[in-house]
Amino acid sequence: MGPMETGKRGGRLVATLAAALLAPWGLASTRVRVAGGTIEGTADRATGIRSFKGVPFAEAPVGDLRWKPPQPPRGWTGVRRAADFGPRAMQRPVFGDMGFRARSPDEDCLYLNVWVPPRRAVAGSTATAGVASTPVLVYFYGGGFVAGDGSEPRYDGASMAARGIISVTVNYRLGVFGFLAHPELSRESPHGASGNYGLLDQQAALVWVRDNIAAFGGDPARVTIAGESAGASSVSAQMASPGSRGLFAGAIGESGALMHAMTLAEAEQAGSRFAAGVGLGDTPGIAALRRIPATSLLEASGKPGVPWFRPCVDGWFLPKPPAAIWGAGEKALVPLLAGSNTAEGAWNWLMGGDSPTVEHYRAVLAKLYGADADEVFRLYPATGDDAVMEAATDLSSDRFIALETWRMLDLATRTGGQPTWYYLFARPRPGAQGAAHASEIEYALGNLPLNKAYAWTPEDHAVSRMMEGYFANFIRTGDPNGPGLPDWPRFATGRRLTIDVVTRAEPERVRERYELLIRLQAEH
Repeated sequence: MGPMETGKRGGRLVATLAAALLAPWGLASTRVRVAGGTIEGTADRATGIRSFKGVPFAEAPVGDLRWKPPQPPRGWTGVRRAADFGPRAMQRPVFGDMGFRARSPDEDCLYLNVWVPPRRAVAGSTATAGVASTPVLVYFYGGGFVAGDGSEPRYDGASMAARGIISVTVNYRLGVFGFLAHPELSRESPHGASGNYGLLDQQAALVWVRDNIAAFGGDPARVTIAGESAGASSVSAQMASPGSRGLFAGAIGESGALMHAMTLAEAEQAGSRFAAGVGLGDTPGIAALRRIPATSLLEASGKPGVPWFRPCVDGWFLPKPPAAIWGAGEKALVPLLAGSNTAEGAWNWLMGGDSPTVEHYRAVLAKLYGADADEVFRLYPATGDDAVMEAATDLSSDRFIALETWRMLDLATRTGGQPTWYYLFARPRPGAQGAAHASEIEYALGNLPLNKAYAWTPEDHAVSRMMEGYFANFIRTGDPNGPGLPDWPRFATGRRLTIDVVTRAEPERVRERYELLIRLQAEH
C-alpha cells in the first residue's frame, strides 16, 4: 500500500471519527467540497451552527493581478482549514467604530465567510442544513469604499443562521487598490474600462455563491444581497450592473445608494494625477505602480490632497450613470427593502463652528442655497433656537445619505415592477441623541451582544429581535411581514415603518423635502 493510499485511508478515518463526535449534537459535517477543493470549518456545539471562514473566492489580486478583474481561485489539494478569517483589505484606520477579528491588512484579501444553520430545523423556518433550500444572505460591509471587513463583529452571521438563513460576508478591494482608474488600465481592458475592481470583487463573490452555496444547503435562487453605507451603495451598484443579473433575488440597502458617480474620463484623470505624484520618475505608468509595495501605495494614497477612490461609470460594470439606469427601469427587478436613520449626519456638520441659532442657521442656508434658502427653511423649519439642532440634523442627514437612499426606493417603485419597503430607524444607542449612521447594523443582524461598548437594555434587545425578524422574513420570502410583527405597508402606499421601541407605520413625510433637494441638485 503506497503512501498516497495510506493518506487517503487516514483522511477517511479522521472524517469518520469527526462525524461520530459531531453526531450526538446533531451537527452536520464541518467539511464541504467547493470549487477548488475541500474546506473544513468549525461547529458550535451549543447551537449547531457551522462556520467557514477565510474561504477564497478569487485569486490573490497581487503582482500583475493588481488592478485586474478578479480571477477564479486556484485549487488546492487535501483539506483547507477554514476556521479563521482571512486578511482584511488594505486600508488605513479611518473610522473609530470598526473592530476586526481578521489578521492585519493584506493585498491578498479576497475571502468570504459562511455561517450555516444547524442540521435540525430552525423554529419558524422550513430550512435544514443539507437540503439545498436554505435562503442566503450576502452582506457587503460599509466604510466609504476605503475601510471595512467581513470579520467585523457587527456583521457576524451566527444570529441569522440561528433563524435558518445561511449568512455570507464578503471582502472586496478598497481605496486605491479597488477603485483606481487610469488610461493604461482602460487600454489593458477588453472592455475599455477601469476603476471598479472592488465592485467586480463583489460580483465574483456572488458568482461563487451561485456556484457553491448548494454544497452548504443553500438555495442559489433565494439569495438576498445587503449592506450598509458603502455596502448599501454596493447593493444599488450590483442592482444596476448588467453583469450581476440573476445572481440575487432580493436586496436590502441600509443608509446608502449609488445614484451618482464620476465618469470614466474624470476617474482616469484623477488616477493619472495620483500616479504622477507618487514619485516614479519619468515613467509613472501602471507597470511601475504595480511594483510598488502595497504598504507604500497605501501610504501614498493617504497623503493630503489625494481624493478617495470611488466607483465610476466605466462603461462596463456600470454602462450608464446609476440614476439613469434606475430611472429607466433597467436595474435588477427584485424586491427592495431600504431605509435610513434619524441622525445619519450631525447638526454641526452643517453649521460648522457656528452656534445653533436661527440666525446662524438661516445664514448657512443662504450660503448653500442662495435664492432657494427660504424654501429649504420652510421644509426644514426651526421656529426657535431650541429647534435648530433638530432641523440641522435632518438636513445634514439628508444631504449626506438619507436622500439618496429614498431616491433609490422611489425610482425602484416607479420603474421596477417589484415591491419595495421603506424604514426609518429611530432607536438611539444607550446614551446617544438620535440613531447615528451605522448604529442600526447590530440591531438588524442580531449582534448587540457582540458590541461591548454599550450597556444594552431589554428595550434594545426587543428592537433588535423585531428588526432582525423583518430582515429574516424578507430574506426568506421577499416580504418583511410575518407573524408577531407590526404590519409594514409597501412604500407605494406612501408609508414607511418607523423602527423603535414602539414600531409603527406612518406617512413617509419626506417626499416634498427630497423632491426639492433633487431639483436643486439638478440646477446646480
